[in-house]
Amino acid sequence: MLQVKLIITGDDFGYCPRRNQGIVDCFLAGAVSNVSLLVNGSAAADAAKLARRYNIPIGLHANLSEGSPVCEVLKTNSSLLNQDGFFHGKMGFRTALSKGLLNMSEVKQELKAQVELFQELTGHLPPHMDGHQHVHVLPEVRHVFAEVLEEYGIKYTRVPIEPGLQNCDWIPPSLMDFYLGVEEDSFNTVDVFTKHGIRWPDIYIGLSTMGRNMSVSSIRSAIDSAVLQLSAGAPRSSAAIELMVHPGYPSVPPAGGCGEGPDDFSQSWERLHELQTLIKPELQSHYKSRNIQLCSFKDL
Repeated sequence: MLQVKLIITGDDFGYCPRRNQGIVDCFLAGAVSNVSLLVNGSAAADAAKLARRYNIPIGLHANLSEGSPVCEVLKTNSSLLNQDGFFHGKMGFRTALSKGLLNMSEVKQELKAQVELFQELTGHLPPHMDGHQHVHVLPEVRHVFAEVLEEYGIKYTRVPIEPGLQNCDWIPPSLMDFYLGVEEDSFNTVDVFTKHGIRWPDIYIGLSTMGRNMSVSSIRSAIDSAVLQLSAGAPRSSAAIELMVHPGYPSVPPAGGCGEGPDDFSQSWERLHELQTLIKPELQSHYKSRNIQLCSFKDL
């Protein structure tokens, strides 16, 4: 039987104390096996302490789209900032990039500053590094991102190509358009990351199971489809899957965020819904029945 390693990554660790607590509760319940830290999050230092206290495997969730930069020289007069002095936002970043308004040397400077701050907060380099709101697979950014990973010897990342995504008819069309854009960017990133010696799990899941779309059955069927796909390929003894999740207790303003206060995503009931779904014992027993071992990037 194929030995499947499942990395369940809780994104946005460090966003606010309530998100931190929810992610820690998931980890202690065996529902999350890895976390991704926003170093510009308002509760990043607290998150790093919690990771140390509970021995939670932690990587870097590089952020170029929400809140404020961590690099001092970029906090004023930088192409990465809007008129209000914050990052351009999820869609604003993409618009600025498509118009050629972003300076890639500033992107690199900020990414390096976030790696350095991560090391300062945790005492080690991140074993893996991905992008908040999937900015790391965008054109131009992907090259700079890969250079930074290679420079620091960070071996692993995330490539958000989800099998069967186009058949998920429960995803609203506007969101599906965004997801398919992320997927197309990801396909175009594969060669760049490969050239720089960067690796990622065999299969990614997380867009089809996010927020209100997360249920025991949606996670089970996504994982079963992934295992089926892996088993149908060339013979192998083991394979890795990453499941991206965003659990937590919803943010309560003004606490939280990355410099601008918490966004609607973090204040949503869907964060608690993810937490309550992930800790259900039926999921744990499903992993066991499928010979799935929860782990982190360090275990690959």
